[in-house]
Amino acid sequence: MKLDRILFFIAITSLMIACKKNPSVKDQIDQQEKQQEITEEKFDYVVEQFADLKILRYQIPGWENLTLKEQKLVYYLTQAGLSGRDIMWDQNYRHNLTIRKALEKIYTSYEGDKNATDWKAFETYLKRVWFSNGIHHHYSNDKIKPEFSQDYFSSLLAATGIEVTKEVYEVIFNDQDAKKVNQAKGIDNVALSAVNFYGSGVTNADVASFYGKMKSPNEEKPLSFGLNSQLVKEDGKLKERVYKSGGLYGSAIDEIIKWLEKAKGVAENKAQGDALGLLIEYYKTGDLQTWDDYNVAWTAATEGNIDYINSFIEVYNDPLGYRGSYETIVQIKDFDMSEKMSVLSENAQWFEDNSPLMDAHKKDSVVGVSYKVVAVAGEAGDASPSTPIGVNLPNANWIRAAVGSKSVSLGNIIGAYNNAGGSGRLKEFVHDDEEFELEEKYGQLADKLHTALHEVVGHASGQLNPGVGETKETLKNYASTMEEGRADLVGLYYLMDSKLQELGLVEDWEKVGKAAYDGYIRNGLMTQLIRLNLGDDVEEAHMRNRQWVSGWAFEQGKKDNVIEKVSREGKTYFNINDYAKLREIFGRLLKETQRIKSEGDYKAAEALVEGYGVKVDQAVHAEVLERNKQFTSAPYSGFVNPVLVPEMDENGEITKINVTQPEGFATQMLTYSKEYNFLPEVN
Repeated sequence: MKLDRILFFIAITSLMIACKKNPSVKDQIDQQEKQQEITEEKFDYVVEQFADLKILRYQIPGWENLTLKEQKLVYYLTQAGLSGRDIMWDQNYRHNLTIRKALEKIYTSYEGDKNATDWKAFETYLKRVWFSNGIHHHYSNDKIKPEFSQDYFSSLLAATGIEVTKEVYEVIFNDQDAKKVNQAKGIDNVALSAVNFYGSGVTNADVASFYGKMKSPNEEKPLSFGLNSQLVKEDGKLKERVYKSGGLYGSAIDEIIKWLEKAKGVAENKAQGDALGLLIEYYKTGDLQTWDDYNVAWTAATEGNIDYINSFIEVYNDPLGYRGSYETIVQIKDFDMSEKMSVLSENAQWFEDNSPLMDAHKKDSVVGVSYKVVAVAGEAGDASPSTPIGVNLPNANWIRAAVGSKSVSLGNIIGAYNNAGGSGRLKEFVHDDEEFELEEKYGQLADKLHTALHEVVGHASGQLNPGVGETKETLKNYASTMEEGRADLVGLYYLMDSKLQELGLVEDWEKVGKAAYDGYIRNGLMTQLIRLNLGDDVEEAHMRNRQWVSGWAFEQGKKDNVIEKVSREGKTYFNINDYAKLREIFGRLLKETQRIKSEGDYKAAEALVEGYGVKVDQAVHAEVLERNKQFTSAPYSGFVNPVLVPEMDENGEITKINVTQPEGFATQMLTYSKEYNFLPEVN
């Protein structure tokens, strides 16, 4: 599971407290952040901004402290990740690679007027497509609409001698395949989603029937059926096209394998090498039992400076939650910060024992929860350019229960967001000076702790009732948003707990908790709406969970005026009057959300999500959009990756690897398309 990309609506100032003789964990965190700010002060984080997007860059702190062998491992893992980049494009939509290559040929060969308004619109469209790994918006799932005409596009094709089929030409401009992922209620979600996980004619009923007949060899360790395949109909019969060497995406997977084998050769230890060997075997065979074996080995391999995420993992892009999107993140451990924050994983059992869950839904033993703060060294696929800020894996419930999980916070990504500057949105949407001051002083720490609690405690908590199937089977199209909401609620419940101060994570648990609650309600009920067009429903799983958590809490607290909806000078605000009661409400909702998951109660999940998480108050939405017009900062951010450049000796052996920054977003995208072009346009 990944924690959603954070919107940094505000200019956050770091909280700096003088170091004491016996500094708390929080003091140490603040001290390190202050030193990091000094060293990063002159680094320019912002690359460019266009449409609703801001492109940032990030550094790789600690790179120079790695040995050459460790640097090679990072380099090989990033090359493996980038080698599969085009898989994500094809997974997102069947015409994406054809469209991207045509657009890039126009961009690099057109010799006409590049100051024309239409050309600028074409450039922006191409950059938006690059950012989203396809022609559908990375967050809203809506097809991106060009702001140039069909006639102008025809003139570009003619001027550059590029030909595309009639279907490809028309789909850029028409309403066909309008939603990449369509999660609407009462429709055939598979048939009406453009994502390329399912072939033509495949329906919700087909998917349920196909996988309903599959049985795992060990029912207590269910395999992740459908994770690494495309389900198609051939001659009226359903068939899986498996992602593997010699199978679907085989040419790119062979390149991934090549680099993973190099990485295995410089593994830091046997456990890490064995895990890489299983991942290679999985890519060669596509065998889901090998995938589980790999995840068990990978979860247990916690020693070393380098770690990675690689393969078909998160299922958010599948309307029914079966198929994994390709993604990779290569990580360097931040030992100092990881040690300071390890207190959460060390106390995971305390959090489980003291949660408001029903006793039957609590784990008797929370095992193997490791937490690290890491520096990202490279990303690809579903993690790039738009990246998560925290990840907890593996996703299989039985592995979490039996072996444990790895949670990471992407420290240098969060740092880049913080240092990229903000806007004045905070003052516009806070209710009063007290709320503003709490956010300014404690907001950044509250965000970091919520990320950690969400990943370490949230995703690791709770258990299914005996005999209840996997969440994707029971909660279906609501599985992702229910799981993310559950993890959010765990974090929210404990952010207002004195235990955090006892553990040395905060100096004033109550004020940190207040800042966290203010920010969550403000975002869930108002500020995240700047991402939507007026009249749109909420589609994305994380946005839905923030809205249904906030909306349910608001309604439950009406009797006692826990959260007050304030109208002042024609503007709406949400003011929390009773934080303790709000915590009780979050606890009740957490208990119910875990019950829904544990019992596989689809009807209750549907009622919660559809009742609170989908529809938007149109009056508030229109007002939020109007109030937001004064701010120029884009609501979404993503990243270019640093470029790792090896130096070779006369024998072709790597002697050194330098970290450089790309010239710009377009340069990196074109370089990637040229150097990692391992798939045909049609797969």
